[in-house]
Amino acid sequence: MDTPSTRACGIHAARLNLADYARQFSDSHPPLTRAQALIEAERCYYCHDAPCTTACPTGIDVPTFIQRVAQDNNRGAARAILEANPLGGMCARVCPTEMLCEQACVRNTNEGKPVEIGSLQRYATDAYFAEPGAPLFTRAAPSGRRVAVVGAGPAGLACAHGLARFGHSVTLFDAHPKLGGLNEYGLARYKTTNNFAQQEVDWLLSIGGIEARPDQLLGRDMTLDSLLAAYDAVFLGLGLAGVNALGVAEPALQGLRAAVNFIAELRQAEDLSTVPVGRRVVVIGGGMTAVDAAVQARKLGAEEVTIVYRRGVESMSASTVEQAWAQTQGVTIRHWAAPKEVLGAGGQVQGVRFAATASRDGALVETGEQFTLEADMVLKAIGQSFVSQPVGARIELQGGRILTDESGRTSLPRVWAGGDCRHGGRDLTVEAVEHGKQAALSIHLSLSAELAAAPLLETQHG
Repeated sequence: MDTPSTRACGIHAARLNLADYARQFSDSHPPLTRAQALIEAERCYYCHDAPCTTACPTGIDVPTFIQRVAQDNNRGAARAILEANPLGGMCARVCPTEMLCEQACVRNTNEGKPVEIGSLQRYATDAYFAEPGAPLFTRAAPSGRRVAVVGAGPAGLACAHGLARFGHSVTLFDAHPKLGGLNEYGLARYKTTNNFAQQEVDWLLSIGGIEARPDQLLGRDMTLDSLLAAYDAVFLGLGLAGVNALGVAEPALQGLRAAVNFIAELRQAEDLSTVPVGRRVVVIGGGMTAVDAAVQARKLGAEEVTIVYRRGVESMSASTVEQAWAQTQGVTIRHWAAPKEVLGAGGQVQGVRFAATASRDGALVETGEQFTLEADMVLKAIGQSFVSQPVGARIELQGGRILTDESGRTSLPRVWAGGDCRHGGRDLTVEAVEHGKQAALSIHLSLSAELAAAPLLETQHG
């Protein structure tokens, strides 16, 4: 929100002409046309034991769906995708396919260019959502069992949809007013246009058997114990609610804020011309969040935007494609520098003092050199952390996140977990979907075993 205090420190809204906002935040990668999709689909070798399928965390049968695109059978292609990944539409937009399925494509060997799997996946799912027709999936007969899913991000949505397909009744809780988690609040606006995140949520809920309860926060509106008392099982898809500290003093200055909050404000703004941005913006971090925040600051009209990362380019968690995208959008990326002091005057950010760094014997060290970047907005994008207080000390953690087995089962009976809050993941949307999918199967098998055992117990005790 543009206020007198933001304007005083060089942070302004409406830096662009009104007509420019729509252009700046239009779809960053326009979808394939029908002709382009058919031509691209014909490039697929339809490999047996396809490495692209193996590389997909959700195991989408890539050759099958691409073959159906080539046959102009988009509904069949969408079914093959959504059967494995119920959030296949969003994943087609945001997955780092260059590091997953497309990296494994055998076309790389012969041509140095993979089949555009992500674009074809988007083409098929977009075509289906435009004209869905009869439901692709229906619920099984009601099981009489109730499951609470806490967190309506990718993991929670996938888990809820899977459980509903099995016939269980699901209550889906989320702390935000809208469902979707990072898909709704944490992605660059130019990556998911036309309210697609909510369109996908609506489709997921349309299967029935899922009651949505937004604005419900674990630890405030309900507890884990109250959920276990009311439900047969609980799935936790809590994400990462904490923002990591810079490691230096963070004074209360106008213009110093978390990048995730900046991104969320952009995503929820009805009028982008009302979103303020600095003239000179510094983003500290090296991941996808840093890129999303930096590029959007530039698109809002910031004159200078710089990403500063403490290590080299090869250590950045943002993909090389994302890094190149940032640079083509006018963002400068500086490596080998760590923040030493956030500078301010009169309650406003003035810049950041950095120490030059280097790697010596595998350890990050300061070289002794320092420099200062002037800025009226500084965005922290150095990672997020799991806030464990709502789950208490009864669930075992490892590395600050929830420890589970491969199916998502935690150390506490009748509780499963998945997504970014689960230990050992790669913080990818597609992996969170797989966590939710596998947890739904595990919960279903557990509840089915209980139902099968109940008549036997009654006979034994009769």
